[in-house]
Amino acid sequence: MPSIAAEDLVPKFEAEFSKVGGTAHRASAPDDLNQIIRGILTTSAATAVVMSRSPLLARLGLADRLRALGLSVTVWSLPSSSESGGKDEQSRGAHGQSTDDSFREQCFRARVGITGVDFALAESGSLVLSSVTEGSQLASLAPPVHVALYTRSQVLGSLEEVLERMSPIANPGRSVVFITGTSRTADIEQILIRGVHGPGEVHAILVEDSCLT
Repeated sequence: MPSIAAEDLVPKFEAEFSKVGGTAHRASAPDDLNQIIRGILTTSAATAVVMSRSPLLARLGLADRLRALGLSVTVWSLPSSSESGGKDEQSRGAHGQSTDDSFREQCFRARVGITGVDFALAESGSLVLSSVTEGSQLASLAPPVHVALYTRSQVLGSLEEVLERMSPIANPGRSVVFITGTSRTADIEQILIRGVHGPGEVHAILVEDSCLT
């Protein structure tokens, strides 16, 4: 594959992302971001949202913003085994249910899952998420609608670049998910159906630096 010029990375990602059934957005100001997310939530009739522990989402204070709109918001907060030294009694609820079990249940109940990404891969329009930065990846896999936020610095041109950057992240016990468009399947008659085994709707929102000031 020919290399992609730096100024073409985002347009290339958006074009390829659209080809695989995704919807691309750009937010150049906090109000833009609020409007985009509200539009997605309204269209999907969401009353409950699950979120990963993405540093970008935390920096935006997105959970508090959504709760202010009256939504039920569950955020993955269980530390990694390296941070906690393995699961212990503090990670278990009053009835012995672990925090990750509770989060899993919420992921299958929520209409919308919101995550960050490690990288956005321009050549194929793929979202790349690791459990190191996101925690549980079910927020991107279980709800019918997946919304991913990313910045320009996270857009890379080729798979080779992604793998080079992921090498210190993808250590033993960690998982990496490549998401290329909506979930899709086809039966023996080759009739394409979206959303059977995962999100039928995927949104990628470019968060410009002006949203983070």
